Amino acid sequence: MIDDFDFKGRKALIRVDFNVPLDSAFQITDTTRIDATIPTINKILAGGGSVILMSHLGRPKSGPEEKFSLKHLVSYLSRQLGRPVQFADDCIGPSAVQLSAALKPGEVLLLENLRFYKEEEKGDEGFAGKLAALGDVYVNDAFGTAHRAHASTAIIAKFFPQAKMFGYVMSRELEAINNVMKNAKRPFTAILGGAKVSGKIEIINHLMNKVDNLIIGGGMMFTFIKSLGGSVGNSLVEEDLLGLAKNTIDGAKLMGVNFYLPTDAVIGDAFSNDANFKISNAYDIPANWMGLDIGPLSREKFESIIAKSATILWNGPMGVFEMSHFEEGTKFIANSVAKATKSGSYSLIGGGDSVAAIHKYGLADQVSYVSTGGGAMLEFIEGKVLPGVKAIED
Repeated sequence: MIDDFDFKGRKALIRVDFNVPLDSAFQITDTTRIDATIPTINKILAGGGSVILMSHLGRPKSGPEEKFSLKHLVSYLSRQLGRPVQFADDCIGPSAVQLSAALKPGEVLLLENLRFYKEEEKGDEGFAGKLAALGDVYVNDAFGTAHRAHASTAIIAKFFPQAKMFGYVMSRELEAINNVMKNAKRPFTAILGGAKVSGKIEIINHLMNKVDNLIIGGGMMFTFIKSLGGSVGNSLVEEDLLGLAKNTIDGAKLMGVNFYLPTDAVIGDAFSNDANFKISNAYDIPANWMGLDIGPLSREKFESIIAKSATILWNGPMGVFEMSHFEEGTKFIANSVAKATKSGSYSLIGGGDSVAAIHKYGLADQVSYVSTGGGAMLEFIEGKVLPGVKAIED
């Protein structure tokens, strides 16, 4: 545990997730992931240790690229930590070795992008060994990459059998997900949205024996509605999954899970914010129209279920919330979850678009926990073993 470890005089090698968006001038447009790791870094520095930070940024194709350099994060990181951050223009080369060796207690070094080396994503043990040689202690605080068996997230831990641990971001993420998946208070409601059933079917299956209520919205609702014989016009449907969708609904009934689909929808005559739009019965959408959000009756119904829930998991928007005419459902659900949280429910928000929505509507501090790791959180909820977690726990 990071709280029990003596960092005095030790160099802590921390895997962070600094995969943040940059604009054309290389300015950070969303600092959430960096901000989340500051308590871990400060804890180690306050304990008399020094810190070596390693991360990836973007998806560089072949070697170093200016737009993926972590040097663009140095000034912001220095401001947040209130001390200068040194930068090594490589993660395993001479500059990394020399700067690491000279690091004094209280100092911070940021290494260049790990993915400038193909060995990182390949989980190469030799590469992991070179990284490990830079520090005395390994701290994994990158939940967003915990589902990847990369050199810096999983392989490196074996070089620190007695000195490996989770940082605060990792610990909080795991605690939040376990609160929901293993220790949920009842009734437990999962709200799932997003475009496709195919992207969520494993989550649905894994949640089926855990939840009391399953609320479905977003584009994927139309595959379920069509599987029940509904007319959905031009709405998004995965034709090859109609049988699976129907079996899922039947399975929920057998397991005593309340499976809720929207009864009305906001429909448009094109996939555009400038489209004509109106409210329609979700099971009787006219030809050439498509469902782009859940309707007002569905919102009210879902709100009443959310209000009575003790545990809430929300993953995926209810409609095309990037378009102002089709954002009302997502906004309404976000507010409903915040309201329920205020009344004592435990709420976990995860998955890229739900996180974007909760921030868009300024509600991130009004829910119990907002996950920073989209793909990792989803795989954890699907019941998969995350290599980055296993490497520390083993």
